[in-house]
Amino acid sequence: MRDIALPQPMLARMPARRPKAARTLGIIGGGQLARMLAQSASQLGCDVVILERNDHSPASGLAVETVLGDWDNPDSLLVLGSLVDTVTLENEFVDADSLAALEQFGHALWPASATVRLVQDKLLQKRALADAGLPVPGFLPAPDKQAILAAAKKFGWPLVLKKRRNGYDGKGNFTLRSAADLDAAWTQLNGDANALFVEEFCPFTTELAMMITRSQTGETACYPVVETVQRDHICHLVKAPAPIAPDAAARAADIARRAVETVQATGTMGVEMFLTQDGAILINELAPRVHNSGHYTIEACVCSQFENHIRAVLGWPLGSPALLAPAAVMVNLLGGGKGSGAPHGLGNALAVPGAHPHIYGKTISAPGRKMGHVTALGQTLDEALATAQRAASHIRFGGEP
Repeated sequence: MRDIALPQPMLARMPARRPKAARTLGIIGGGQLARMLAQSASQLGCDVVILERNDHSPASGLAVETVLGDWDNPDSLLVLGSLVDTVTLENEFVDADSLAALEQFGHALWPASATVRLVQDKLLQKRALADAGLPVPGFLPAPDKQAILAAAKKFGWPLVLKKRRNGYDGKGNFTLRSAADLDAAWTQLNGDANALFVEEFCPFTTELAMMITRSQTGETACYPVVETVQRDHICHLVKAPAPIAPDAAARAADIARRAVETVQATGTMGVEMFLTQDGAILINELAPRVHNSGHYTIEACVCSQFENHIRAVLGWPLGSPALLAPAAVMVNLLGGGKGSGAPHGLGNALAVPGAHPHIYGKTISAPGRKMGHVTALGQTLDEALATAQRAASHIRFGGEP
């Protein structure tokens, strides 16, 4: 970690604290996750201030103030810290060294910069999990193409080449079927500029996820293990609880809890896992924040992942993660084309009994962009799925109505 000395003129320019609610939360980033965090903070009487690069983010309408600036600029982060009681983040892409400036100057930051540093670099993340004895696919650093070929000799083909930093929704990954794919993969991931690593291909049968909220004192609230259904590397469906054998669910939950403890997370964290044909469970990756696979918790659980995150980072007791119905399904609403972010067909979706649409308020739609989601509860997963899909089928983003 580098030491950051803030210039005195910057310190002098920091705004004085303004009158505020019982607690004020700063969120780095203003996307849909920040929006849903702000909604939960509001119900607990908290004000929210966000740091964003523009003033028209999804969360801006719910924030009492938007600090315009660069997430990776310590000056911008310190301005945010001066306005709030506690700082948290909606993504893991903020430079950990810059985040450490908040702690260096006495501002509360959760999750801590050390946790973010460990998780945001996926190679460091995998090493930490493996060192803790947790199951992960085989992996090796890939500083050059020769290292990838050496990995192929060890693991065999196919392999997955990944960026160590800033990859999401399949962006930053490339599946290598043979050595013939190497040049294309290196070019697509810009291996000359980006640090990469290579991972053993996992022939999974089911993708699983689990949300866990961990308090500042180590208390945890563990949500059900869910199944996530991906298409083109983007999550389309979440089924809660996962339709897997009870012993597999119990093993997945234990692995997820140990992973969160390994990185000493505070707040809500997502743990993504693979279930293989032979019943093995491997950790895919961690996200030190609220997560798409936990959106169903807003309607389906006693206390949502968002509310529990607020409780954790502000030092309050955690709420129950228990399901309110036997089953819940969330369907993501993705952009169908370029155009306005305004939804078409929302009225028809709202007419579907038992459906709960969420629109994120993004101004622009793009193909595959997450624009909202629909959650439904039911006595069975099939019942909840039918309701959620029926409502989701009415809503479109981009192009003509």
